Amino acid sequence: MDLRSLIPLPRGGVPGRAGGTDPFSSFRRDIDRMFDEFGRWNMPFAQSNESFLSPKVNVAETDKGLELTAELPGVDQKDIDLDLTDNVLTLKAEHQIDKEEKDESRHYHLVERSYGTFMRRIELPFEADTDKVEASFDKGVLKVFVPRSPSAEKHGKKISVKAA
Repeated sequence: MDLRSLIPLPRGGVPGRAGGTDPFSSFRRDIDRMFDEFGRWNMPFAQSNESFLSPKVNVAETDKGLELTAELPGVDQKDIDLDLTDNVLTLKAEHQIDKEEKDESRHYHLVERSYGTFMRRIELPFEADTDKVEASFDKGVLKVFVPRSPSAEKHGKKISVKAA
């Protein structure tokens, strides 16, 4: 008995296709190639080990509220903008590096500039107490705590079922 006859799909293809190729595999390859090429556009930041355009952001929901931690290396505190409107927390940060080197004896002059803007919006799954939101920035790490509103606490109610 040929064991290949027990395989539900032919190898490398879709049943009923003359060429035996999956039409979505070429589409997937094109999409993968597009994302790979997109990653190369951000090379100035990747070379400077800043990876600014995609900082690491951790979000955790607790019983008390929402805790956000974002790694923003090389960003000044004055370039960070936090906003909480309509239960949407918006984090925006701008990054700018100007580097200039000169050596008159070797007739050497180098000027490098890189800049970028990062924005992240997080919709809160609860009503926030906007008066008690806290944020701190230390050594390139931003920490934000958004507490739950006391009026938004969910109160359960026991519902009795009656016979009809």
